[in-house]
This record gives sequence, C-alpha cells and structure tokens, in this order.
Amino acid sequence: MKKTDLSVIAITILILLPFFIFEQAYHGYEAFNAAHPFIMAFLKFGILATFGEMLGLRIKTGSYNYKGFGIVPRAIVWGCLGMWIAAAMGIFSKGVPAFLEARFDFFAGITAAMNSSFSGLKLCGAFFISVMMNTSFAPVFMTLHKITDTHILNNGGKASCLLKPLPVRKIIASLNWDVQWNFVFKKSIPLFWIPAHTVTFILPPNMQVLFAALCGVALGLILSIAGKGKSQSPKTV
Repeated sequence: MKKTDLSVIAITILILLPFFIFEQAYHGYEAFNAAHPFIMAFLKFGILATFGEMLGLRIKTGSYNYKGFGIVPRAIVWGCLGMWIAAAMGIFSKGVPAFLEARFDFFAGITAAMNSSFSGLKLCGAFFISVMMNTSFAPVFMTLHKITDTHILNNGGKASCLLKPLPVRKIIASLNWDVQWNFVFKKSIPLFWIPAHTVTFILPPNMQVLFAALCGVALGLILSIAGKGKSQSPKTV
C-alpha cells in the first residue's frame, strides 16, 4: 500500500466521520437532500462515481490520476448524469408498479407495497422496476457515459472540452463495441445491476439515490476496468 492510498483512506474517513459522530450533521444532510434532491444527486454522483473511476485507474495503473485523465470534467459529467439517473429512478419507481397493478390482478396492491415495509410483493416490485430500468434506460446511459468519457480523453482531460460540441457520430464509430456488449451490457447488467437496483428500490425513497450513487462507485470501477479498449486508452488521445 502506497502513501497515496493511506492519504485517500484518511481523507475518506475525515469526510464521513462527522455524519456518524454528530447527529446534527446527518439531519442537516437529510433536510438538504429532501429540499434539493437534484443538487444532491449532482454532488453524490459527481463525487462518488468519479472516485470509483479513480479507484479503477488505481487498480489498472497504480495511480489515481494521470495527465489528461480529467478529474474535473469527469466529475461535472457524472454530476449531470446523476441528475438524469435520479429522474429516471423516480419515473420507473412510480410507473412500473402502476403499470403492473393496472394490467395484472396478481400485482394488486403493489403500488402501496412499494411505500410500505419489506414484503414479498415489494421485493417483486423492486425486481421488476430494476429489470425495466436496466434493460431500457441503462444501456443508453452507459453508452452516453462512454461517449463523454472518450470526449474528455480526446481533449486531454481539459475542463474546456465541456464547452466544445460532442462529436457523437465520430466517437460512436470508434467505441469498442465488443467490450460494451459482451461485458458492460451482457454481463454487468444481469449479474450486477439488476440485483443491485433491486436492493435500491427496496430501500426507503430518501435512501435510494444515495445507494445508487454508492453503486456508482462500482459502476466507475466496472467501466474503468472494462474500458481498456482503444476508445478509453490514453494512447488514443
């Protein structure tokens, strides 16, 4: 373990410790989260998912950063994507139970169950919400992230790249679709994300986005480790 690792661990503990020691800090977080959910979604994903990518980089290269990696633009992009995720979670968590209850007698009462304590019906609802979200929204989201990630790398990690037009057509043609399909879509979605988001939608609503943001750390790790193809390699800049 390097000194940098010890510093990262120490900083992480210092940031999280007040929420465990001081009750007012946690209540303040809850109040701000309830009043400004999208601002909090931006901060949660901007910090946690970017940290996940840095951890992935540490695993691959032994370093948390390199010239051209672009921590700042990555954090901003993740923050924006986090708000999109928060909106999607709200839509799917309300829409899927309503659809199931309206179409299938077996799911009668599932909308109420999703707002109650744990039950078999709530577990079933959480699973179907996760399946619908991860088979429709997730592939689009993951591809968009790959595009923005490549754009940042192709511009040397400079924050100014966020002000430039995103050359979607050019980047899509250069993506490593073998990795994107065979690992990111075909393996990570059914084996990790559907189970993980099933747990997410079982949790109380005020905890769901936070848990999803923590999963974003894992997402950053998965995409960083999987993305050693030409579209994500620093050598392609």
